[in-house]
Amino acid sequence: MPVKLNLHVDVRVKPEVTMRISELTRRTGATQRALRYYEEQGLLQPERLPSGYREYAEADVDVVRRIRILLAAGLSTPVIAEILPCLVDYDELLVAACPELKAGLAQERERIGNTINELEAARALLAAIIDDPVVAGP
Repeated sequence: MPVKLNLHVDVRVKPEVTMRISELTRRTGATQRALRYYEEQGLLQPERLPSGYREYAEADVDVVRRIRILLAAGLSTPVIAEILPCLVDYDELLVAACPELKAGLAQERERIGNTINELEAARALLAAIIDDPVVAGP
């Protein structure tokens, strides 16, 4: 005679923690305006509720941190959009996970270095103008 088993399986899946824009602002230090701009540039992809509110995932905290680091490094948002998938976190540092990324970043570093050299030359010219007194006529 077959045995009937009454099995009750209670599987609970913890939903992904989500947050609204004000919470992401609080946790990252980025302004709401900046977060909306990052979304506009394709750097963040929050879920949209039927009400139009944005919901961000826990992982977006790290994404915003990466974006801010790259912006502080002088990269533009189109460049950031291109390289963001190739970066990983390692002990609070960003590391290039794609080999071709290092070459591109080296070129960007050289471009920034050239800009710094041009600005230093401009500063030296201004300093010469400011520091050298003009001898007035009689």
